[in-house]
Amino acid sequence: MKYNPNEIEAKWQKYWLENQTFKAENNSEKPKYYVLDMFPYPSGAGLHVGHPLGYIASDVYSRYKRHQGFNVLHPMGYDSFGLPAEQYAIQTGQRPEDTTSVNIDGGTDKEGNKIAGYRKQLDKIGFSFDWSREVRTSNPDYYKHTQWIFIQLFNSWYNKNSDKAEDISTLVSIFSTEGNANVNAVCDENIEVFLANEWNAFAKEQQERILLQYRLTYLAETEVNWCPGLGTVLANDEIVNGVSERGGFTVVRKKMTQWSMRISAYAERLLQGLNDIDWSESIKESQRNWIGKSVGATVEFNVQNSEAKIAVFTTRPDTIFGVTFMTLAPEHELVSQITTAEQKAEVDAYIEKTSKRSERERMADVKTISGVFTGAYAEHPFTKEPIPVWIGDYVLAGYGTGAVMAVPCGDERDYAFANFFKGQNGMQEIKNIFDKDISEAAFGAKEGFQLVDSDFLNGLDYKKGTQKVIEELEKLNQGKGKTNYRLRDAVFSRQRYWGEPFPVYYVNGLPQMIDAQHLPIILPEVEKYLPTEEGLPPLGNATVWAWNTETNEVVNTDLVDNKTIFPLELNTMPGWAGSSWYWMRYMDAHNENEFASKDALAYWESVDLYIGGSEHATGHLLYSRFWNKFLKDKGFAPTEEPFKKLINQGMILGMSAFVYGVWVEIIHSYSAKDTFNDEIDLIDVECPRPFFVGISKNIFESSQFKADEYGIIDNAVLSDLIRNKFSELKFRDLEVNADEEFYDYRCSLVKLHTDVNLINSSDELDVEKFKVWREDYADAEFIYEENGKYIVGREIEKMSKSKYNVVTPDDICNEYGADTLRLYEMFLGPLEQAKPWNTAGISGVFGFLKKLCRLYFDDNGLIVTNDEPTKDNLKSLHKTIKKVAEDIEGFSFNTSVSQFMICVNELSAQNCHSRAILEPLAIVISPYAPHIAEELWSLLGNTGSIATVDFPVFEAKYLVESEKEYPVSFNGKMRFTMVLPLDLTKEQIEEIVMKDERTIKQLEGRTPNKVIIVPGKIINLVG
Repeated sequence: MKYNPNEIEAKWQKYWLENQTFKAENNSEKPKYYVLDMFPYPSGAGLHVGHPLGYIASDVYSRYKRHQGFNVLHPMGYDSFGLPAEQYAIQTGQRPEDTTSVNIDGGTDKEGNKIAGYRKQLDKIGFSFDWSREVRTSNPDYYKHTQWIFIQLFNSWYNKNSDKAEDISTLVSIFSTEGNANVNAVCDENIEVFLANEWNAFAKEQQERILLQYRLTYLAETEVNWCPGLGTVLANDEIVNGVSERGGFTVVRKKMTQWSMRISAYAERLLQGLNDIDWSESIKESQRNWIGKSVGATVEFNVQNSEAKIAVFTTRPDTIFGVTFMTLAPEHELVSQITTAEQKAEVDAYIEKTSKRSERERMADVKTISGVFTGAYAEHPFTKEPIPVWIGDYVLAGYGTGAVMAVPCGDERDYAFANFFKGQNGMQEIKNIFDKDISEAAFGAKEGFQLVDSDFLNGLDYKKGTQKVIEELEKLNQGKGKTNYRLRDAVFSRQRYWGEPFPVYYVNGLPQMIDAQHLPIILPEVEKYLPTEEGLPPLGNATVWAWNTETNEVVNTDLVDNKTIFPLELNTMPGWAGSSWYWMRYMDAHNENEFASKDALAYWESVDLYIGGSEHATGHLLYSRFWNKFLKDKGFAPTEEPFKKLINQGMILGMSAFVYGVWVEIIHSYSAKDTFNDEIDLIDVECPRPFFVGISKNIFESSQFKADEYGIIDNAVLSDLIRNKFSELKFRDLEVNADEEFYDYRCSLVKLHTDVNLINSSDELDVEKFKVWREDYADAEFIYEENGKYIVGREIEKMSKSKYNVVTPDDICNEYGADTLRLYEMFLGPLEQAKPWNTAGISGVFGFLKKLCRLYFDDNGLIVTNDEPTKDNLKSLHKTIKKVAEDIEGFSFNTSVSQFMICVNELSAQNCHSRAILEPLAIVISPYAPHIAEELWSLLGNTGSIATVDFPVFEAKYLVESEKEYPVSFNGKMRFTMVLPLDLTKEQIEEIVMKDERTIKQLEGRTPNKVIIVPGKIINLVG
């Protein structure tokens, strides 16, 4: 009998599926435990070995909890809306729903690409998912509930007095009886005050426009990241270095009318909620910084010769007498109003330039200083002195008021800005208001100073100065104390096709919600997924996309009459819509009437353990917490926070391979000898096309090439070897005899990613396969090592299809089995750390599993006995039970695998085949290697699955040592050992040692000068 992982794993995966082994029950008598993975986006590239790391960890924990008697919910689904599928549809003409389905279920797409399919890949690894609860965010039966939640947000407002969301009807009631003067709500700025009788007299359309200023989801003109290349708005986390993460297209800032959500209403609750959850401090800090709470004051500056007023928020109102200039964000609405004619051209050019930089890039770039003077001056609220107004891209329109009062003596960025533009029009000298030296840098501390040259604030510190200046500003009606947050309302519109349709139609330009009973509003068919010729979103191409209010159905757009048939919303929801509540759908995945029943929600409550990447810290995790809190306010969610404990798995890195070399290009005509008169003439010929010369790694590195910033090599530093090689190759396409010293050429360095599957374990490239793989290098020449091999360079990088360093789990499972893959990924290192993948280490883990099997069976079959276990057997087992339980609870999975190896080595050395040891050992190893554990459990004569068998109980008595093997030394040199009971006294030990024949032989009749005995440690006879 041999260990055959493919056969064993297929057998047990089929068993689990047929018997619904991992199906969780609602309202079980068992205690519940909910383990959740951040669900994947199903791309056509499929899984690589880095993807399952978190899934394996969560699966180990889920299986362990089942062994402990918990009713475990461990579901899986797909975040299947998104831009990649839409872009692929645009490129290939395929329907996004078709490609998404193939990516999940596997098959061949219309391009002829064979897709493994996420589901098959996940099943192959043996996860204990409850597949009966699978969700796909792009399925109408799922997104009907996303649309329903959107309607709830639209029909809600945030009451600051009750500190929660309430139904919009309660606000209407207040308006109709009291007006809005005393309403304490999160709402738009500059709300106009009205009385109850005025509200009641307003036309319905006017009332709806006012309510839009209070709703939790609303339409507003917003600064967005517009990507012309993709034809859509992008979130900040979809932009990298100023270009779209997908495709690398330019992104600009643009004002558009968009749906937004007032996540800002929940800023304080999102901040305080971090104190109640078991998350890493780094993730909490990321969210705290993103929320960005700051306490200070709003100050209003009048603009000279204008009706305009510049409102600023500052955390340092005490420094108001140090203001020497003001800075507005380039997008600030006042810029166009206050800029003088003389400065207009320069200001317009600057705005155009900065529109190409994302907000994230502007926030991160603290080195670049840029700005333009508007020509306008504001008035200091106390001194009435003129203050020049600049614009600068270090100020963001969406943070605070989009304007800052610059105090160079107290802020490093203002200090650098003032010094950079020192002496230019509109930039005043830096004024020092601290009793500290600022000749070299600004003084930014909030303590250890007194204010000077600050009028009525002289002699005060930060706290007293802040309190005093707020009092004086309120007297002037030019400011007040305020708490501000960096967190801004979330833009909720995307100009895409492949997303949730809004359940919205428009009457006279005002949004109306479709009644929930008519959901879902399903995505229509379109001929193309690009924006229309008029620049409308892709849904503008739909021919059936209008709402009939009489029949309550979607009808042909040609029928729109704005009486009973109205246009539907053309934008779709963003990618984070469906992922902001999906954990609740898993609780009751097949409920057709509601996203989950109250009973299911009450039973599961929230996620006990959530595992996923840290890259979602300020996106998905914030939005999810926001939606959960909102649903809690409305009585739907049972808890304030969705995820009790969060673990961020590290990244598995790939070992990339690089081909080194140079592209050679002739850049001049050359001279050759005339064959008739032996004279040297200039001969102009058409240059041959550039060609590539690959240079083996060791030769390349020893040649010490020097290249300029464009990668061009100076000919003078080419080694003789390379120069000779070029001499042979250069004119291979020309029928002339060239004299080498007269030609010239240019060489460009190349470091080319190559497919790791073309490299053997010695880093040797299969050159012929490389030429087939890269047709553009089919004619390449290669310079080899002396042994005739071409050696590639290796580097550790992020595992990515574009770097050709992807290792698929399918290949590992096919060759070694899923249990080997699972154990190896856990063995690589601590879960939360990044670690490189090295396929060479797989064989060691595979060997361990074969050694484990040899404890249970040999070539002839089962060899397990009913023999009583020895003390050593029990000690090895219970050390392992204790260690593995502690490691799983502490998420130290890598050290558990080490302990398994130690235990199996010890039991092998002890020749242990006792059922009393091997049966519990199979259970202990089951969370990590479930297939072989099931097989061993079955071979031992047990029926049913091992998955829910009780985890073995650790008994400390088996680890208590009753004997000690002492090293017996003579003058410090160990000569032999002896096993003695640990409860012996020094005197008893000495008596036994001195009577031992080996001691008598060593002493040869001598009496030792001293006998040193440390009970439990050493015995040493001296002299």
